[in-house]
Amino acid sequence: MTNAATLLHELISRPTPLKIKDRLAIPVQEMPELDATYRARSLDEVATGFTPEMAQLEAIRCLQCKRPACVEGCPVHIDIPAFIQHIANNDMRGAIDKIKETSLLPAICGRVCPQESQCQENCTVGKSLKSVDNAVAIGRLERYAADWERLHNEVKIPEVKPNTRKKVAVIGSGPAGLVVAADVRREGHEVVIFEAFHKLGGVLRYGIPEFRLPKEIVDREIDTLAKMGVQFRLNFVIGRTRKVSDLFKKDGFDAVFIGTGAGLPMFMGIEGENLVGVFAANEYLTRTNLMRAFDKGHAATPLWQGKQVAVLGGGNVAMDAARMAMRMGADSVKLIYRRTEAEMPARVEEVHHAKAEGIEFCYLQNATRILGDTNGRVRAMECIRFELGEPDASGRRSPVEIKGSEFELEVDTVLVAIGNGSNPLIPQTTPDLKIDKKGHVLVDALTNKTFMERVFAGGDIVLGAATVILAMGEGRRAAHSINELLASESLAKEA
Repeated sequence: MTNAATLLHELISRPTPLKIKDRLAIPVQEMPELDATYRARSLDEVATGFTPEMAQLEAIRCLQCKRPACVEGCPVHIDIPAFIQHIANNDMRGAIDKIKETSLLPAICGRVCPQESQCQENCTVGKSLKSVDNAVAIGRLERYAADWERLHNEVKIPEVKPNTRKKVAVIGSGPAGLVVAADVRREGHEVVIFEAFHKLGGVLRYGIPEFRLPKEIVDREIDTLAKMGVQFRLNFVIGRTRKVSDLFKKDGFDAVFIGTGAGLPMFMGIEGENLVGVFAANEYLTRTNLMRAFDKGHAATPLWQGKQVAVLGGGNVAMDAARMAMRMGADSVKLIYRRTEAEMPARVEEVHHAKAEGIEFCYLQNATRILGDTNGRVRAMECIRFELGEPDASGRRSPVEIKGSEFELEVDTVLVAIGNGSNPLIPQTTPDLKIDKKGHVLVDALTNKTFMERVFAGGDIVLGAATVILAMGEGRRAAHSINELLASESLAKEA
C-alpha cells in the first residue's frame, strides 16, 4: 500500500469521529508531476493528478466550517465544503454534481485557477497551520472530481428548460462567454456563440499551453455546451463580419454578451522591438497552441526557432512563454524581471515548475534596448540592473534603476510578456458603448450591463487581463442579468 492508502485506511478505521486536531495533523497531499528533465521537452501535462487515496485523504483534511470563508473567495461561489465532503465519503458522482450546480468548467478551473490567492487563501486549515501552502487543496480536488467524471464516461448534460423563443448572442468563446452560454441556455433561451478564430475556447485554447491545460479537456467542456443545444459560428468577426447593432436589427437577437478578452499585445516602446526575433508572448503562444506549431511534422505554422531566448515579464503569460520556448527547442531561456520573486505576480506553482525545467530567473533587471545584426535579426539585448525602493500603489516595492549598471545579454529571441490590452475592435465599431482610457468596456458593477441597451459585457474586455475564474464570475453575473431581463419581458407579455 502507498503511504496515502495506509494513512487513509488508518483514519477511516478509527472507531470514533476525527477531531479537528486529527484533521490538522494530516499532511498536505502533494500533487504528483512528471520528471522535470523529461517534461521540459514534452507537451505532456506536468501535473498528473491525485490518486483516489490521495484525493480522499486531502478531502478529509477539510474542517467543514459552518461559515466557509473559502466559498466567499471563489468568484463563482462553488459550495466547496459540500463537494469536498462528497470526496471524503468517496462519492465522486455527488462531488461533481455539486460543483456543476455553479460551474460547468471544473476540469479547467481545477488546473489553471489561482486558488492560492482565492478560495485557498481563506481556508481555515491554512490559517490554522500558518500558511496558505497548508490549506486544503481545493483546486486539486476540483480537478480530481472533474477528471473522474470524464475518465469514467459519466458526464451528465445539464437540464435545459423549455424553449422560450428568446435569442442571445455571445461574442467570444473564452471562459466568460462559455459560462454565459451555459447559464443562459439552461433557462431555455437560444444561444449562439460567435468566435473569430477557427477553433473554440478563446484564451483557454490559444493562451494556455498543452502542458498546463490539455486541449482535449477544453474540447470536452465545449462538447457539453453543444449537447445542451448551444450553437457556434466560427471565423465570424463581430465588428467586421457583423456589427453589434446588426445582431439586433438583422438577426433578431434579444440580448448580446461581449466577451472578446484582452488580446492586444503591449510592448515596451524601446529601441529594437521591430527586429526579427522579437514577439509578443501571446502571439508566440497562439502560434504554438492554437496553430499547433509544436507539431513540426504536420503543422504548417511558421515559428521562429530561437535558441537563446529572453522573456520579459513576471506573470503567468511570461511563465507559459518561457516554458513553451524550452519545449520548442531553445538551448537556454532567461526570464527577465525588474523586481524580485517576492513581487512576481505569477502563480507560485508555475514559478516552481519553470525553475525545475531549467528556466533561468534574472531578477532586478530589465531591457533598455534590443540590438540587431546586419540582417536585422536580434543578436543581443541591453539590460540595466535595479534595486527595490518604496512600495507602489499595488503594495509591491517599486524598482529603481541603478545608474551605470547597463550590460549586454546575448540572445537571438525576445518574447515580450508585460501585459495585454482589451480587444479594441468592438468598441471601435460600436460607438454606443462606453470605454475607459485603457479600452475596457464600462459596465454596471452589479449587472455587467453596458451603456448600450440589451448589451452586456464581462471578462478581460472589462477587467483587463485577469484570471479564468474571474472572467467566469463576470460571465455568471452577466448571465443572471440577461436571464432576469428576458424573464421579466416574458412575464410582461403574458400579463
